[in-house]
Amino acid sequence: MEFYEETIKSTSIYKGNVTEYIVEDVKLPNGEMSQREIVRHDGAAAVLPFTKAGELILVKQYRKAIDQLSIEIPAGLKDKTDGDGLETAKRELEEETGYNAENWKFITSFYSTPGFTDEFLEIYEATGLYLAENPLSLDEDETVEVVVATYDEAWEFYHKGLLRDSKTVFALFYWKMKKLERELGK
Repeated sequence: MEFYEETIKSTSIYKGNVTEYIVEDVKLPNGEMSQREIVRHDGAAAVLPFTKAGELILVKQYRKAIDQLSIEIPAGLKDKTDGDGLETAKRELEEETGYNAENWKFITSFYSTPGFTDEFLEIYEATGLYLAENPLSLDEDETVEVVVATYDEAWEFYHKGLLRDSKTVFALFYWKMKKLERELGK
């Protein structure tokens, strides 16, 4: 069977600052017609910033989409001025936390929710953190609080339901994997 859906018609129903909402009429592989609701997104980058003491820098903010506080790794949207995801990650780390980093490592990238959006997220690890002399300002619509968490504290946030977004849950399991590898001497 061929796994391809041919777009017959595509209609933009709303274009905002961050996303565009598209409705597409598609022809399914079996010849039937269907409709897809798609959220187009410019992409984003996120950072796992580790202190010299091995703690993780997180940010606490209110997320209206879920109507609750959320504790997350620093992240943000790619700007038109960003050449790549690493530039986005560096900018967002400084804007949201006031930190820069000496060392950067690409970890992974993935589509956040390909069932309805093309948002592509790149994740980096940052070490050798230091406070920026004149850090970049937060976006006008952002209110965040920096949270420095140990491994156990981060997992406690998860179990309390404060840390639930996909990129940060990934970060926790990445951290767990790194910890296990160190313990096993790999």
